[in-house]
Amino acid sequence: MVKVLVADDELDIRELMEYNLAKEGFEVLLAKDGGEAVSLAKEHSPELIILDVMMPVLDGVEVCEKLRSSSQFENTLIIFLTARAEDFTQIACYESGGDDYIVKPIRPKVLMSRIKAIMRRQVVRNTTMPNNQIQIGDIIVDVEQHLVTKGTQTINLPKKEFELLLLLVSKPGKLFSRDEIFNKVWGVDTVIGDRTIDVHIRKLREKLGDEYIKTIKGIGYKLEVE
Repeated sequence: MVKVLVADDELDIRELMEYNLAKEGFEVLLAKDGGEAVSLAKEHSPELIILDVMMPVLDGVEVCEKLRSSSQFENTLIIFLTARAEDFTQIACYESGGDDYIVKPIRPKVLMSRIKAIMRRQVVRNTTMPNNQIQIGDIIVDVEQHLVTKGTQTINLPKKEFELLLLLVSKPGKLFSRDEIFNKVWGVDTVIGDRTIDVHIRKLREKLGDEYIKTIKGIGYKLEVE
């Protein structure tokens, strides 16, 4: 049974979340503030953590940063609940290490749909094929052969496009900041133009399709798998 930790200072939200998650077969842990959320997470190691942004003791962003600083939670899925849809709130959620966010008021059907989608991405994230191949949807990346196929089509990618795609498929659903992409694909000692990453992303979309790579405005890019 998948364990889910829900942290929110509003009792009615906790009860609503508990009811809907339990109905879908999840084991639910509840925390009323950020401090309790950190303690329960360390004790029970849930596969999914849902954090309200505004909480006493520690807010959701602080909780996420604390958890992400530990290898125990490196691959734990973290979703934020927020009543604020401003760009800076969304950016803070992603920059702290969040995988997704849901804007209040909570609609149970939408909530469960988003949770199921992110859990599917986690299954893909942890699934690799034989011979160092990674499959994302109908795309297969062969690491050793430096080869990409989509369905029956072979796609030729230049070295940096391949390395950029390989970084994105290594953790589907993870948001990679522009700085992280730059450091891992081009290296800190390389000088590139401001639009280089954007150009490479555009070329990947042209070759793979627009449905895979999502832009998070002001932060970076991530590979979406529905």
